[in-house]
Amino acid sequence: MGSHQGTVEADSKKRLAVLALGAIGVVYGDIGTSPLYTLQTTLSYEGKTPHPDTIYGVLSLIFWAQIIVVSLKYVVFIMRADNKGEGGIMALMALALRGVGGQPKLRWLLAIIGIFGAALFYGDGVITPAISVLSAVEGVKVAAPGLAHWVMPVTAVILFFLFALQKHGTDKVGKLFGPVMVVWFIVIALIGLYNIQQYPGVLRALSPHYGLEFFQHHGWGAFVALGGVVLALTGAEALYADMGHFGKHPIRIAWFYFILPALVLNYFGQGALLLRDPSAIDNPFFKAVPSVFLYPMVGLATVATVIASQAVISGAFSMTREAMSLGYSMRMPVVHTSREMSGQIFVPWINAFLLVMVLAAVVGFGSSDALSAAYGIAVTGTMSITTMLALFVARHQWGWPLPLVILVGAILLVIDLSFFGANLLKVEAGGWFPLVLGLGVFIVMTTWRRGRELVVREIKQGGLALAPFIDNIAEHPPLRVPGTAVFLTANQNAVPHALLHNLKHNKVLHERNVMLTVEVLETPVADPGERIHLSPLGSDFYSLEIRFGFAEDPNIPLALSKCAKSGLPFDLMDTTFFLSRENIVADKRRPGMALWRDRLFAFMSRNALPATAFFQIPGNRLIELGTQLEI
Repeated sequence: MGSHQGTVEADSKKRLAVLALGAIGVVYGDIGTSPLYTLQTTLSYEGKTPHPDTIYGVLSLIFWAQIIVVSLKYVVFIMRADNKGEGGIMALMALALRGVGGQPKLRWLLAIIGIFGAALFYGDGVITPAISVLSAVEGVKVAAPGLAHWVMPVTAVILFFLFALQKHGTDKVGKLFGPVMVVWFIVIALIGLYNIQQYPGVLRALSPHYGLEFFQHHGWGAFVALGGVVLALTGAEALYADMGHFGKHPIRIAWFYFILPALVLNYFGQGALLLRDPSAIDNPFFKAVPSVFLYPMVGLATVATVIASQAVISGAFSMTREAMSLGYSMRMPVVHTSREMSGQIFVPWINAFLLVMVLAAVVGFGSSDALSAAYGIAVTGTMSITTMLALFVARHQWGWPLPLVILVGAILLVIDLSFFGANLLKVEAGGWFPLVLGLGVFIVMTTWRRGRELVVREIKQGGLALAPFIDNIAEHPPLRVPGTAVFLTANQNAVPHALLHNLKHNKVLHERNVMLTVEVLETPVADPGERIHLSPLGSDFYSLEIRFGFAEDPNIPLALSKCAKSGLPFDLMDTTFFLSRENIVADKRRPGMALWRDRLFAFMSRNALPATAFFQIPGNRLIELGTQLEI
């Protein structure tokens, strides 16, 4: 017994270590490569030679921002708000919506906030790969200034290969990247130690009073500097978004025992270099590297930044699937890349969209310094929205007393909104880019959601009442043929169009007729008890509701095979699925949305993955009947 228990413990420790290694490779790449550009960007506002007091102040702000925002807010507080293991802003929004229950106005407000946060996260997903890889390749300019004109083409080629690699999945990417990132964090920690040893006085900046003094003496300049300090926190949102890929425990262990110490050592090492030689401000990260190791470091940094981009790309895939399930995005093909972790997926359309936008950002901005202006707004906007949603969860789901919610909210939102305000100053210099991108995604998501609501409303208004229809069938029975017909419908009280067409044109009904509605819950996985709800309607008609969680793949044939326990066994070889496919037509006379949004929705509807493919219904068991809907 004892040896068996010891084996189980050893296996669980081994699995934890493997997941922590994967998390280092996938989740921490973004925040782990921030030292490449953070200090350089933050101190550049003071000109060529920053004052020692400024260096101490900025280092203190970076250290305490990582303690308060990353360690306390994200790793301790926000990661508690897991929606049955899933993280990310869409999962958090679903959790908050569930908490406020039947308050339609509050639900609408939370949904709008959550969707805009999700839209900004896509902006983060575009800018992170662009700025990370550019900043690493720019290290070549320190080693060989003559090669500067090669920076952009090399960056574009690297990014192309990064996105081509995505189809192999987070699992394989994590196993490949994990050891590389372990080397990266060890190396940047050693570089930091090497420089701190030459100027140990830099460690005084661990005291928060240097940060406070910096604000007292610099006033408005300190507020502007916050726009650079936030670059040390980029990737914190990805820790939460990628929680479903690895679990919270491995992510927490990796942060406190490995990532945070390495980052602090490197930032303070760069600070020590700048206190000795302020002229190194043009690229303190690479100038802190002993010259003999410079070329290998440029190579390692390039690989590390490619990996850094992985965190937000994986997060964008997870969030897209959640948005599809919750009804905020058109259906797209989703490829599963791991047999063990259901959260590890690849979304080809999103991959292509991100690649095009990332290359546009690299060509348009041209340097990591120019991109840093665009970076902060996407990051701080999403951070602020995450805090707001988490406070609703703390109040309505965890039952925190109102004074505690107000206190925690005040502390976190003052920090988040200060960072966001500092970055708003950069709108003209490039901050417009993630805002425009986010606004575009927001319009697409809200248009799809509203369009689907209008379609469902049209279907519900136009249908015959089901109960009298079944009574009429009992009184005047048509010819019944063997087998089961399953009609997918959004309205259980109306006769599906497909059933009417079948009866009208073929003059027959099947022996059993099942009205099937699929509902997506605000939890990632449906509990076994809530999965299937079956009601007999008489005359061998049945109402069947199948519920899926937003992080599940809705597989209708698999769900039907489990209906035998509810008293309705299915033989799939003897079952025919009927589906009405709506052809959406924009009509300016109908109230609902502006005509251009109606047309946008109609375009998306035509190009969306068919419901049958999304629900994994086999094509040889399917009959689709077209119906035209005006919205």
